[in-house]
Amino acid sequence: MSGHSKWASIKHKKAAADSKRGKVFTKIIREIAVAAKDGGGDPDKNPRLRKAVNDARAVNMPADNIKRAIMKGTGQLEGTSYEEVIYEGYGPGGVAIYVTTLTDNKNRTVSEIRHIFQKNGGQIGTQGCVAFRFKRQGYLVVAKDKAAEDKLMDLVLNAGADDITDEGDTWEVITAPDKYESVLEAVKAAGIEVADSNVGHIPQDYTKVEGKPAAQVLKLVEELEDHDDVQTVAANFDIAEDELARIAAEA
Repeated sequence: MSGHSKWASIKHKKAAADSKRGKVFTKIIREIAVAAKDGGGDPDKNPRLRKAVNDARAVNMPADNIKRAIMKGTGQLEGTSYEEVIYEGYGPGGVAIYVTTLTDNKNRTVSEIRHIFQKNGGQIGTQGCVAFRFKRQGYLVVAKDKAAEDKLMDLVLNAGADDITDEGDTWEVITAPDKYESVLEAVKAAGIEVADSNVGHIPQDYTKVEGKPAAQVLKLVEELEDHDDVQTVAANFDIAEDELARIAAEA
């Protein structure tokens, strides 16, 4: 995960203090609806929906909102129809960026995503231009002061994790997508606090950036993540931890 996960952890802490609840709810509701449309409305039989519902509960979304989103996805209630569209491109310093969106208007979305790339020193590329540099995996970030390496390693590997790595002040646990839930639940059941976790596209190689390009690429990623249609953003930047902290403090 390298610098990207450290940045995700920093943003997670900032978001806890200043949550954009409405925007978070909107993104999760779209994910619930699309997951229900694609795989049915029963979370027990639909892993994607189950994760979306768990994400909704984690941000204290009312149960009625969750139920309505599922019913809109299955067609029991009228609602906007969304489709998943992927955008790939490059940020400052040649950083590879992979963006997943849920949109009801592809023409509007591509225009706005292209504008965000361009104004922040990046550019949208052709389909497949960076996809090979990412792999869909689950990940968990645990601060080192929350768990000893030996205890955490035994716990996650027994629960099905693929690997655990040392990332400075955090441990990072990597899982196959279908093992993500069992590993996360095992860590939580052990009373270990998780700083950040998700299933997403994990970089398989990294591009080191520093100085102005580092600040630009972080701004690009943040603006992409803030867009209403964007669900996830993956980027393969490698930025030194002290520089990440400095940029975060100045943001």
